[in-house]
Amino acid sequence: MNQLNSAYGQLTQTFERVGHLGAASSTLFWDGRTKMPAGGAASRGKVMAALTSIVSETMADPALGELLDRAENEEAGNLGPWEAANLREMRRRWRHETAIPTELATELSERVALAQKAWEKARADNDFAAFAEPLEGLLGLQLKAAAIKGDALGMSPYDAMMDVHEPGMTTALIDNLFADLAAFLPPLMEQIMAKQAAGPAPEPLPGPFSNDVQMALSEKLAGMIGYDFEEGRIDLTAHPFANGVPGDVRITTRFFPDDPISGIMATMHETGHAMYEAGLPRNWSFLPVGSARGMGLHESQSLLFEMQAGRNAAFLPVLSQAIREAFGADSDAGAWSDANIGRLYRKVGPSLIRVEADEVTYPLHVILRYRLERAIMDGSLEIAGIPSAWNELMQEMLGITPPNDTQGCLQDIHWSMGLFGHFPSYTFGAVAAAQLFKAATEQDADILPGLARGDFAPLLGWTRKHVHSQASFAATSDEILTAATGGPLSAGAFKAHLQARYLGE
Repeated sequence: MNQLNSAYGQLTQTFERVGHLGAASSTLFWDGRTKMPAGGAASRGKVMAALTSIVSETMADPALGELLDRAENEEAGNLGPWEAANLREMRRRWRHETAIPTELATELSERVALAQKAWEKARADNDFAAFAEPLEGLLGLQLKAAAIKGDALGMSPYDAMMDVHEPGMTTALIDNLFADLAAFLPPLMEQIMAKQAAGPAPEPLPGPFSNDVQMALSEKLAGMIGYDFEEGRIDLTAHPFANGVPGDVRITTRFFPDDPISGIMATMHETGHAMYEAGLPRNWSFLPVGSARGMGLHESQSLLFEMQAGRNAAFLPVLSQAIREAFGADSDAGAWSDANIGRLYRKVGPSLIRVEADEVTYPLHVILRYRLERAIMDGSLEIAGIPSAWNELMQEMLGITPPNDTQGCLQDIHWSMGLFGHFPSYTFGAVAAAQLFKAATEQDADILPGLARGDFAPLLGWTRKHVHSQASFAATSDEILTAATGGPLSAGAFKAHLQARYLGE
């Protein structure tokens, strides 16, 4: 049912237009992080704010609420399964959007654009004080929005912020998961470090490595996974991300001249995100049901390809050969051997930077940020106290203290974007990735042999069927996980995976 004169048909037209505006914002965001000159931040902020205002005003139109009521009360019985799911997602989107007054939503958008540029400069200058004022202004608005949304949705402000990113994710679920992992991971890290210390030490690859050569390798690996360069591109940025619209899904990455492994991991991670976006059903493009289910599930796709498959024992020899070919190594001995590259790629230990952390310690970085966000939200931590609180928690959880704020509390872009409640999605994703990869390899015997050939098609085919093509047909990621793996999110597969990979292989 999509006739123009039906309530559902009119809703479809409106939400598709909103989807088009979101796509425009996505492309402008990409430009702001890659190509836009620094002086364009203020003007870009006004443009982004205008787009936000149009969407907010569209969603706040009382006629839209009336159409939703009509469609649900009078037409729902005539809708097909995907149309019914689309209507459900329209209502969900409407609830979230209309909870925030248009004026506040517009002001938030403009503040975000300015805060991002302030963060970029503060990070480069190691000057948290320069970021504190823009962050405090943005956070004040964000806290106000969260309180309003929590009241409207019948949940706590932090749950309301998390629900934006991952429907159904609550502090109760996250507290239990994080308590389990916070108890499990530090002793596991110590065991793994002791085992690795007893063997040969990883030998750094002899650099330096130019951006051009690293980019060529990144493009090769992304193509190996299945990324279509006719519908995307890879660019450099300060903080890697992937975004886009149907037919144009873009990847960004970053390189270091003395550490090509970091760039490889960033590229494979963002390629996983891009494959999810590219695999969403085209016939539902720009509509709510055609969107990715949530950021937790999104993160599961990036980690499925970067961590589960990309660091799998079956694939590591293929990766090592690609590295040698890219950098012109004339032998597979010494630093260039499969064994040494494997040691570099799987080295476990405390590190300062979240996006460069190994898969054992990565969740501890996320738990740190979660605890800080909860403290900021309840008022027990002021903005000025973030650097010292960050350093204390880093020492407590990982046994290291950042030498400066650039490598500490200024390393992530998220707060400058107003993305509070987003960090838990990362560990949700890591746990879900292990659960999905276990199910995939059990259900399709071709996946591991494929990885040994550098062929990701069997794994990609499985994820296309069980995750990508499902978009937001299900109301929560747990429903998708249950259908694909036989059960909801559980840390069991993740914990078993880490033990097997680092203590068993």
